[in-house]
Amino acid sequence: MRLLPLSTLRLTLLLTAGILSACSTTAVDLTVGWTPEQIYAEALDERAAGNTDKAVEYFEKLEGRAAGTPLAQQAQLDKAYTHYKVGELPQAQVTLDRFMRLHPASPAMDYALYLKGLVTFNDNLGFLGALSQQDLSERDQKAAKDSFESFRQLISRFPQSKYTPDARTRLTHIVNSLSQYEVHVARYYHRRGAHVAAINRAQTAITDYPGTPALEEALHLLVSSYDALGMNDLRNDARRVLNASYPNSRYLR
Repeated sequence: MRLLPLSTLRLTLLLTAGILSACSTTAVDLTVGWTPEQIYAEALDERAAGNTDKAVEYFEKLEGRAAGTPLAQQAQLDKAYTHYKVGELPQAQVTLDRFMRLHPASPAMDYALYLKGLVTFNDNLGFLGALSQQDLSERDQKAAKDSFESFRQLISRFPQSKYTPDARTRLTHIVNSLSQYEVHVARYYHRRGAHVAAINRAQTAITDYPGTPALEEALHLLVSSYDALGMNDLRNDARRVLNASYPNSRYLR
């Protein structure tokens, strides 16, 4: 019998060991033979236990296993919620966008809109109590506007949804934040003598967000900026509106 060269023998042994190692580490699909309901129950159990990666894995498996069924839609929404709960907000938003694209007539669309609003709302606005820790109006407002649009659609399309009352509350907070953001920028320009820019931002707050608390200062900034530019007629008009709308305003003193 002819012996193999030592170098060839070593290469053969290494290849054999690699193949055996790959075989031994091949993932075993534990869900083979499970019903979709079993997979869903296991996903919920994993999430409750804090094993979010495993829960997401099961939800994704269920999407494929139960494609075209209401349970597959539920798996998508649960996956989005799981991402949201652990702070994986971009993944949650991508999942929700895909759900809305694939299932525009889903009976769960109201929940999908609500959850999408929460994802951006939580990321960029916080809710009520967080205002004491940070001036949220100073932050970029794109996400706030995205959240606003999701809640607006929910309220408009599903006025009887159980999620609509909370969406209305959050929507009010978002509008106040957006208005305060415009006033914050107007104040910034005013302090630096850029009075035309300050007027434009103050007018945006007044026009786009009527009835919000920030409008008192917006009117004051108009009065002050018009005065600085020597535009006396416009200054007097703005002052009259300020006086009529806020007769006890500190800015009038």
